[in-house]
Amino acid sequence: MKVALAQLAPKLLDKDANLDTIEKTVAKAGADLAMFGELFITGYMARDGFPRLAETVPGPATERLGNIASEHGTHILAGMPERDAKGRHLFNTSILVSPDHKVWKYRKIHPANFGPFEEGLYFGRGSELVLADTKLGKLGLLICYDAFFPELAKAYALQGAEALAIISASPATSKAFFDKILPARAIENTMFVLYANLVGTELNMVFQGGTQAIGPRGEDLGRAKDFEEDVVVADVDLRHIRVAREFRPTLRDTRREFWETVAPGKRAQNRKRRKPR
Repeated sequence: MKVALAQLAPKLLDKDANLDTIEKTVAKAGADLAMFGELFITGYMARDGFPRLAETVPGPATERLGNIASEHGTHILAGMPERDAKGRHLFNTSILVSPDHKVWKYRKIHPANFGPFEEGLYFGRGSELVLADTKLGKLGLLICYDAFFPELAKAYALQGAEALAIISASPATSKAFFDKILPARAIENTMFVLYANLVGTELNMVFQGGTQAIGPRGEDLGRAKDFEEDVVVADVDLRHIRVAREFRPTLRDTRREFWETVAPGKRAQNRKRRKPR
């Protein structure tokens, strides 16, 4: 599949302008999948604007994304603030829309709350992984800081994910970390990693970029220029996963018992089964 990773600077607090940018980019790229950064639809530093700008899913923004996807035959992945159906909570959400208007939504499991990040002031924590089984392949959805937790990527791999689709709003101070951990997520799970970050400046936050596509053996499939708006177009051939896993069978050799979460009920059962010393 042809993937377009859009490293762009959204217009802060202007959903219509950012949706226009998505439409223009998708039309020009002619890709099977187009990815845009974390909270791209509003801008990352919308702060007190999030409650006003957040939408339910489905809602007006996802409806427009669906129309764009349908017109151009492109799956579109972008970030937005989501309001739950009851209107009580907001989430930092990754939305994937297919050309036939199917919608997947992933709520960020690890909102960033350290240093310059204040996501916990606005957003709740997601609780579920979302494996999007699309016509293009099986995509595991993650957002920015989630990539630092290898158990999430491993869980997706064991569920059959062929690529991690990661949208991000990572500032320049974090770029060196992402340049190290993204290839690790690809190599340790023998899957593709597709990463789209913001660029530009929003209030006091400077986004350097670092948008890139990585193959299942750590191959560099394309990288955006630092501090510049850019669209990386990468050819992703999912058949390469089989070859990668034959040469380095990390997924086959994974020992689930060392990382898999044990549910409270199951944990209690395990305690009962233990024999006294």
